Amino acid sequence: MPAPVIAGVDGSPESLAAAEWAAREAVRRDRPLRLIHAWDWYPRPHDGEPANAAQRQLAMRALRRAGDRIRGAVPGVRLTGQQVEGPATAALLKAAEQAELLVLGSRGLTGLAGFLVGSVSLGVVARATGPLVLVKGEEQAEDEHFPAEDRGAPARTGYRNVVLGLDVKDPCDEVIEFAFEAAMLRQARLRVVHAWQPPSALGLGPGDIALVDDPYRADEWDGFVSAVLQPWRDKYPDVEVVETVVPEKATTALVRAASGAGLLVVGRRLVDRPAIARTGPVTHAVIHHVGCPVAVVPHH
Repeated sequence: MPAPVIAGVDGSPESLAAAEWAAREAVRRDRPLRLIHAWDWYPRPHDGEPANAAQRQLAMRALRRAGDRIRGAVPGVRLTGQQVEGPATAALLKAAEQAELLVLGSRGLTGLAGFLVGSVSLGVVARATGPLVLVKGEEQAEDEHFPAEDRGAPARTGYRNVVLGLDVKDPCDEVIEFAFEAAMLRQARLRVVHAWQPPSALGLGPGDIALVDDPYRADEWDGFVSAVLQPWRDKYPDVEVVETVVPEKATTALVRAASGAGLLVVGRRLVDRPAIARTGPVTHAVIHHVGCPVAVVPHH
């Protein structure tokens, strides 16, 4: 049986939007969708059982509500629901081990573009070993597409761009392949962004001053990006790729590139000690400052 797309639901508008996004993604990937609701089990005999019964009822209600919304919006999806005992972060991490992709909801920040990432979502992002997507509560199906009058859209697709944050000094196959696959499934344009910063002359020795203008020139970075991407262009010949190389901070470049995008893909390095929660500075920044769904792909 193929691994499912899994969405965590808790009855909130954010989780419902995430579940609907996950349903569309499951159809694109030809995968089943599993809805997960995690609840805490109370072991004490006197007040524990009534509390557990109430939790089960709330879980059933949340799963039913999400299922009804998904069946109405994405009728072709193969859907199941499951209750699991919490804590929520640990339960979702365990469920994610069986998933093709885990999808979680997050509130949008009022007046700003990005996410308000709760402790559960942030804990899962920092510890998950498989790909995860964060979706804002305001996300709707039409947000994945260009407006009908947008002449800048690719002729063969209505999907907005997929944006990939690429570090050519440490390129990661898992992250790059996820982005190419996402673009291919949508027949969307893939915009690859690499940001570089020249070294400061203050940090160089007397004989190193030429390094400011020579090895860090933009055309060299362009060459590095093209070389890294060439095998993936060959593997995914139908994906239109646009390379963007800019001399600025990675966070700034990615937040700007993600404006108007359908999906942003970034990496997160796995650490040797899994108990340590680590998101990484760039990933941590972009999930708080971009408006589109963000895919975080762990890698070694």
